[in-house]
Amino acid sequence: MTTHADHDAPEQLDSKTRNFYLNAMDALERGRVPYLVGGAYSLAHHAGVVRHTKDFDVFVKKADARRALKALDDAGYRTEITFPHWLGKAYQHDAFVDVIFGSGNGLCAVDDEWFAHAVEGEAIGRRVKLCPAEEIIWTKAFVQERERFDGADIAHIILSRGPELDWQRLLRRFESHERVLLAHLVLFGYIYPSQRECVPEWVMTRLLSRVQAEPAIKENLCRGTFLSREQYLMALCERGFEDPRLQPRGPMNKEDIAHWTAAINTIK
Repeated sequence: MTTHADHDAPEQLDSKTRNFYLNAMDALERGRVPYLVGGAYSLAHHAGVVRHTKDFDVFVKKADARRALKALDDAGYRTEITFPHWLGKAYQHDAFVDVIFGSGNGLCAVDDEWFAHAVEGEAIGRRVKLCPAEEIIWTKAFVQERERFDGADIAHIILSRGPELDWQRLLRRFESHERVLLAHLVLFGYIYPSQRECVPEWVMTRLLSRVQAEPAIKENLCRGTFLSREQYLMALCERGFEDPRLQPRGPMNKEDIAHWTAAINTIK
C-alpha cells in the first residue's frame, strides 16, 4: 500500500521562515556540505503524513557537523552545538534549522549508508535528497519519551513502504536491539491487522528466533535509557541499575549523558 506523494510536503510557512530554510540549504551547498532533509518533509514523502513545524531538519555526517554550522554561521545565522554527541542548531528569530548527526541516545549515527540510500524528493518546492525510510524507522524506534512517542510514524511508514523496505539493512541497524524493532512490528500488526503482509513473515520469524536465542545477561542493566532519557532515571539513581549508554559499553561519555539529562526540563 503506497500513500506517499511529494505534493503532500508541509508547505504552510510564512515567507520569512520559508526563505530561511531555502537560504540554509543554499549555505550548505555553497559550503559543499553533503546533507539530507529529514523531519516533516521525509515523513510526508515516505508515509503521506503532513505535519507543520517551526523547524527544518538536515542530516549530516558527524565529521561534517562543524563545517555545516560554520556555513550557516557565515550566512548570518546564529548557530550552536546544542548537544555535542548528536545535534546543532541555526536560528533566525523563532525558526531554526536542526543539524542532526546522530541521535539523543547515541546509537544512530548518520553514516555513509544514509547517503547511499537517500531518495529524491521535494522540500519547500526544491528537489532534495531525503533521509531513507529505513534510517527514519531506526531513529524513531527509540523515541519513547513520556511526552513523545514516534511509534505511530513508524506504523505509517511501514503501511506505505513495507513491501519495498530493505528489511535486511533494517535488521542490521537493530543488531543487539532486535527487541525494539520486534515490538514496533508486533504493534503494527495490531494497529493495521488487515495489512500485516506489509511486514514479511521471514522478518518476524528471524527476529523471534534472535530474541529466543539471546544469551542470559548477568549485568544489572537498564536499557530503558536508550528509549527515554527521563523515565528510567529512577532505575539508575534509586535501584542500582547500570546505564548501558555509558562508555566503554555504550556510545556516550559521562558529560554527554549529563548534558542530555540536564536539558529535560528546558526542552519540554
